[in-house]
Amino acid sequence: MIRLARMLLAAALMLGGAVATASAADPVAVRIDEPGICGNDKVLNRIHHRFRHQVRHVPHLPQVDILDFYGVRETLYQPSHEERPIDRRYCQATVALSDGHNRDVWYLIEKPMGFAGMGSNVEFCVSGFDRWYVYNGGCRVLRPATW
Repeated sequence: MIRLARMLLAAALMLGGAVATASAADPVAVRIDEPGICGNDKVLNRIHHRFRHQVRHVPHLPQVDILDFYGVRETLYQPSHEERPIDRRYCQATVALSDGHNRDVWYLIEKPMGFAGMGSNVEFCVSGFDRWYVYNGGCRVLRPATW
């Protein structure tokens, strides 16, 4: 019975991955234990595409796009251990926006927090674009406690 359940789950994941649209729970296929993971193209592309979706679907946000990331750096790494089973990397960068302004972006890469506990998840906040304070004022939730 367990074997059948595993096979069905694997089939659903393969089928779902082929037709799924991008959402917050989509996994990012990256190794979180890489030291340069904050600047990984897959991570930055995920932020870019989700930011584009955000500005188009949240009322009263300026219709801008991210043109480039620079000053990418890791601010904190919390490896998993017995009491905290999730690896977390906190990162910060500056983004150049299509309106000519530069903004800070704070992001967190977590593993295993992708769909069904597989892969990594990326949460991000661009300063001034968190209209509903999901990440608290000034993206505070995604900044490590040392700031």
